Amino acid sequence: MPTPPRSPRVPAATSRGVPPPQRGASGRPPRPPVRRRRPRWAVRAVTALSVVVLASAGIGHAVLSGLGSDITRVDAFKDMKNRPRAGDGMNVLLVGTDGRDRISGEERRKYRLGGAPCHCTDTIMIVHLSEDRERASVVSLPRDSYAETPDHTDRTTGEQHKGHPVKLNAAYAEGGPQLTIRTVEKMTRVKIDHYLEVDFTSFMKTVDVLGGVEVCTAEPLKDSHTGLDLPAGTHTLMGGQALQYVRARHLDGASDLSRMKRQQRFLAALIDRATSSGLLLNPLKFRDVTQAVLGSVRADKGFGTDEMLALGRAMRNFSPSSSEFTTVPIGQMGYAVKGVGSTLKWDPAESERIFDALREDEPLARPRPKPKGPAPVRVPVDPKQIRVQVENGTRTPGLGKRVDDALAATGFRTTKVPRNATDRAVERTVVAFDPRWDRSAKSLAAALPGSELRPVKGQGPTLKVIAGAGFEKVARVRPADPPQESGTVVRGDEVVCGKQ
Repeated sequence: MPTPPRSPRVPAATSRGVPPPQRGASGRPPRPPVRRRRPRWAVRAVTALSVVVLASAGIGHAVLSGLGSDITRVDAFKDMKNRPRAGDGMNVLLVGTDGRDRISGEERRKYRLGGAPCHCTDTIMIVHLSEDRERASVVSLPRDSYAETPDHTDRTTGEQHKGHPVKLNAAYAEGGPQLTIRTVEKMTRVKIDHYLEVDFTSFMKTVDVLGGVEVCTAEPLKDSHTGLDLPAGTHTLMGGQALQYVRARHLDGASDLSRMKRQQRFLAALIDRATSSGLLLNPLKFRDVTQAVLGSVRADKGFGTDEMLALGRAMRNFSPSSSEFTTVPIGQMGYAVKGVGSTLKWDPAESERIFDALREDEPLARPRPKPKGPAPVRVPVDPKQIRVQVENGTRTPGLGKRVDDALAATGFRTTKVPRNATDRAVERTVVAFDPRWDRSAKSLAAALPGSELRPVKGQGPTLKVIAGAGFEKVARVRPADPPQESGTVVRGDEVVCGKQ
């Protein structure tokens, strides 16, 4: 007999679509469930999450009736035993494949989608919805993560296998959804309640039917492999271009880490688009959107219309600030495994902290007090990467130290040894820089309102600030993009254009 994921936590709907009152072990009335996604992590995860978000209008059973039959069902939990303990909240495993069977040849060429799909997984994420339905936490599991499968039967050959080392995405090829779930549960000790699988087709349809999704970039993005070519600024991306945006991995040396940043940004923007546009309050449009998405989604047998409605009612007030994103912390890059190749080894202590938060239904990041005063200015280069030497260009004692301290407080790497400038009659503060570090100079100048940029060939990577008599303050700045390090947690409202 299949083990239904957490059926006691999802009460059956009454004839009016309202769950009967029950109480769980915690003594609190259980809330209806919910879900989410990743790159080629965000590409399909975004689609799966949209199915949940699109239910947030709380539209009645009549509109959604029959839509559940459009979803291809998989018996993802068949005969599962010895599973992790269930905690509060709901966990959805989102898996993305490269399916593109219903994408035209013209679109494949235009968006550089290649030839035949391999139907392999390159996106694996755990989406946790808190018991009170006020928070969604998305943890991306890199496809090259070192993993060890449990004993299983190879779905292609029928051969019995003992547990053995693999890259995480290989679990799907050997044993499909069930082995993928079992492997993830073994690695994380997080019980999975539902399974969703999405592909390129789903992603493009979702974005198109929503009328596009807005993204912003502080610098041009150009990737020869996907064909992505975006100038700096704000853009509304339709399906094909959005697919290029979340798949691009040849923009800089950060590869998958920078791609994950863009996927986090895109997913937050999609949530914002779906929940703030009013589009979901239109029953007919809601039906059209849902129909467009569900035809290319695969889900476990327990995720049906009633679950979608219950989940939608719980998420009516969901917004980007309700979501948080992270990638499982990596302890060792390029961990070599015989017969497997180069893998990513998770940091045991830091990854356990992340998964413990999911098990205990706690936020991934500690609450941060809301800063007072104006919002930080967003700059293209993280202040932590900018080395600064401060000089006092006036006769005012202590001005150099005051400027140095203020720049350090907002994140710049100052020398902490300010000195006097040769010219002590400077009126307007100067940012002197080597032209090769012009982006860093613009980021530093943003923290010094009214300053003058002065290029100096051959100065090198250290920027110089000559504080003038007109100096008033150092403005707070923050990087335009979230940090790239694995394990860093960002909130959705920190990456949505114009809402930081």
